[in-house]
Amino acid sequence: MDFPVTFHIFGKTVLAHPVFEALGMFIGMRYYFYLKRKSKEKLPFNTSAAVLIGAMAGALLGSKLIGNLENPYKLFEHFDFKTFWTNNTIVGGLAFGLIGVELAKKVVGHKESTGDLIVFPLILAIIIGRIGCFLTGIYEETYGIPTDSIFGMHLGDQYLRHPVALYEIVFLIMLWICLKLIEREKIYPPGFVFQLFMLSYFTFRFFLDFIKPRLELIGNLGTIQLVCIAVIIYYIFKLKSTKTVNSH
Repeated sequence: MDFPVTFHIFGKTVLAHPVFEALGMFIGMRYYFYLKRKSKEKLPFNTSAAVLIGAMAGALLGSKLIGNLENPYKLFEHFDFKTFWTNNTIVGGLAFGLIGVELAKKVVGHKESTGDLIVFPLILAIIIGRIGCFLTGIYEETYGIPTDSIFGMHLGDQYLRHPVALYEIVFLIMLWICLKLIEREKIYPPGFVFQLFMLSYFTFRFFLDFIKPRLELIGNLGTIQLVCIAVIIYYIFKLKSTKTVNSH
């Protein structure tokens, strides 16, 4: 396979990453609305709208902000709006999307968790997006460092590199299966599956970033890893206070 994989759209050559990212968001949202129609728990329109707006606004801001803070020196020394807008990361999107949802819930006075329904559409969207990351190779900053392991792949230069996008896809498929099994038990309160997803994903991303190129800010940790630590601590405390419920 030759990297990067590109598509010709309206006479322009487009990298696979943005194509699959857009496709992932579209399919993920369609899956979410499908699950929402099937769900027995119906939220009032005002609450649903507020949560959706909060999630999207927070995710958009967070993905750009954390994506650009991966290299804060470049951001502040040579600020360029086009570069700022194209830099993003799912870690920032998830973390700030959570903040946006919690603020929106406070505004409308909704106290119950609303996260479980979005978990599997979110995993599906990330998997599709990561296919695009893999197909883009080294031409966007979603690749691994050089390696001599049996997993090493040529992603567009002379080095064998960790195919971190493939690692993430495998992890997300395994996480999907585990969360589905937990969901079927019906012994945990609303929000538990989402909390477990967030804790699992951010823990995985914390360790994955050790085999990705990164600017070390504190010790040998990069911006994304510092965000991961904050989210991991938050959800450890959230999960510690979670109690099982009688399924009958």
